[in-house]
Amino acid sequence: MRDKTQANSAGPGDGMVRAGAIVFFVGAVATLVTVAPLFLGSDPFPSIAYAVCMLMGVGFLVAAAGVLRGIAVQRRQARSSAAT
Repeated sequence: MRDKTQANSAGPGDGMVRAGAIVFFVGAVATLVTVAPLFLGSDPFPSIAYAVCMLMGVGFLVAAAGVLRGIAVQRRQARSSAAT
């Protein structure tokens, strides 16, 4: 099996997964920062800060699309190799 796997090669959709993880992480940090004043008893942030929290969902969707893209390419490759 080792001869058929490619070491350190980026497959289709890997970039989307990485980008989605970064966007998700930014959204998660924004969520923690936005929720902190509620527990600390200080003034809440403006509503734009809550909009940045939506990046968590966007990042998750981008990463999921990357995973699905990788799956689709692998299925196409498996079908083409089985047909020959």
